[in-house]
Amino acid sequence: MAGKGKLYRRTASGSEAVTRNDLAVPADYRRILALVETEMHGDAIRGSLRQFPDTLLAEWLGELEELGMLESRSAADVTQPLQFAVPGQAPGPIDEDAPRIEREASVAGASLSRTGAYLAEDRLKNRAPLAKQAAATVVLVVEDDPDQLALADLRVSMAGYQVRVAGNGQALKDSLRAMGLPDILLLDVMLPDADGFAILAGMRRHPRLALLPVILLTAKDSPADISRGLALGADGYVTKPYTKNILADTIRKVLKTGPAS
Repeated sequence: MAGKGKLYRRTASGSEAVTRNDLAVPADYRRILALVETEMHGDAIRGSLRQFPDTLLAEWLGELEELGMLESRSAADVTQPLQFAVPGQAPGPIDEDAPRIEREASVAGASLSRTGAYLAEDRLKNRAPLAKQAAATVVLVVEDDPDQLALADLRVSMAGYQVRVAGNGQALKDSLRAMGLPDILLLDVMLPDADGFAILAGMRRHPRLALLPVILLTAKDSPADISRGLALGADGYVTKPYTKNILADTIRKVLKTGPAS
């Protein structure tokens, strides 16, 4: 797996390549270097660049170390708490990626308008199917509106999944600490004590949470908001209001499992 058990840091030459946008450095390298702003766990790199296979990322990381643009050290067991204070902004895309992100946001917007849901296929293609039955699959719903939370709880339960709920960012942290990771997170973008985009950004940079599937539940479907969520590593979008079938189908496709029985 890509850099599993390692912490990576940019060297001076790696930082210079990012600052100067050095086109002599291949885009595959610059993309990783731009991401590693501070020391970053290999699993967090995987979670942020899920569109690439783990084996390919592992080779690129090794090559960057050989070139002296990254350095690494062994990572001890990670016990750090999830931090939501991370700004909800991804590192700016390299020039080669900007057109792709713009196109994907346009496609996502059209899909949300037409069907109420969107899947980040580039991220999902490298995710292994969840080897669990629906009845054993835990879905954590984070939603501050009591009516919306009750509806989400009911609809996820009706689809055959186990449900945990959290009404705000602090409740999410408490749930993760007390009950561990769910199999998938349904995250409202607008919470009273935390920005959902900032939560997603923090998760994608946290080694224990970076690979957790996340579906955003939102009424924010402008191109800018869609681009933001996709750049931060959302695996799917569902716009409000939604139905049980839309929600269940999106969960199933993100987890790559069969229909709930």
